[in-house]
Amino acid sequence: MHFRVYIPARYGSSRLPGKPLLDIAGKPMLQHVFERARESGAARVVVATDDERIKARAEAFGATVCITAPGHASGTDRIAEAATLLGEDDDAVIVNLQGDEPFMPPHAIAEVAALLAQDVPMATLCTPISRREDLFDRNVVKVVMDDAGHALYFSRASIPFAHAGPDEVRAGPLDPTRGTWFRHLGLYAYRAGFLRRLCRLPVCAIEQIEALEQLRVLYHGYRIAVAIAVGPVEGGVDTPGDLARVRQRLVTARPAAGHRFAQ
Repeated sequence: MHFRVYIPARYGSSRLPGKPLLDIAGKPMLQHVFERARESGAARVVVATDDERIKARAEAFGATVCITAPGHASGTDRIAEAATLLGEDDDAVIVNLQGDEPFMPPHAIAEVAALLAQDVPMATLCTPISRREDLFDRNVVKVVMDDAGHALYFSRASIPFAHAGPDEVRAGPLDPTRGTWFRHLGLYAYRAGFLRRLCRLPVCAIEQIEALEQLRVLYHGYRIAVAIAVGPVEGGVDTPGDLARVRQRLVTARPAAGHRFAQ
C-alpha cells in the first residue's frame, strides 16, 4: 500500500506545554515519532504545525514541514489543510500519526494504511485490554466491532458493559485472548478526499459528550475498519507521568529501531 504519514504537532498543551519538543533520550519527542514514520515504509512523511519553533526543530532533523493556520480544533483539521496545501489527490492514502506517539510500531502504521484496501473511507487499530485498571480508565478509549471488523462504537466507558456487574469484572484477571474488550489506538488512515470531507461534517452530540472525534464518522453513516494490531502497543505521552515512564524505559532498555515496549 502506497501511503503518506502526516504528523500534526502543536506547541500548546495544558498538561505538557511544548510537548512535541520535550526531550526523550537526547531527542525531541517529535523526532522519535518522525523516525517511526520513516521506518514504516511511507512514501512521504510530513509534520503539520503552526509553530515556528516546531518547524525549526523538525527541519533540523530532516522532516518536511507544512505550516498550517493556527486555531485548528483538532489534528485532523490540521493535516487536512496540510494535505490540501501539498496537493494530495483525493485517492492518496494518508495516515494520521499523533505527535505524542514516540514508540508507535512502524508495522502498525503500515498495517492501518493497508486496511484501506477494503471498501471503507477510514481505518484504525485496537489492541486487547488485559489490565483491569485500563478498562475503567476514562483516558483509555474502548471500541466495539461487528463481525466484519467495522466499528460499532467508541467510548471512554467500559464497553461492552458487563451485565453481570462491573465488580465481577474488577475481581478477576482479564484474558486478552477472549477478545472481549479492546483499547482503541489513536492512529487513523483515510483517503485524502474523505479526510477533507470529514472536516466539513457537522459536529454531533455524541462526539461532544465523549470528546471523541471519530464518533462523528459513525454518526454520519460512514464505516470505520478496525483491526487488532500485531503485537503490543504502548500508550502515547499525555501526562507528566507518561513522560517520566517513557524516559525511564529508554534509560533501562533502549529499543532497537521500530521496537515497541510491551505493557
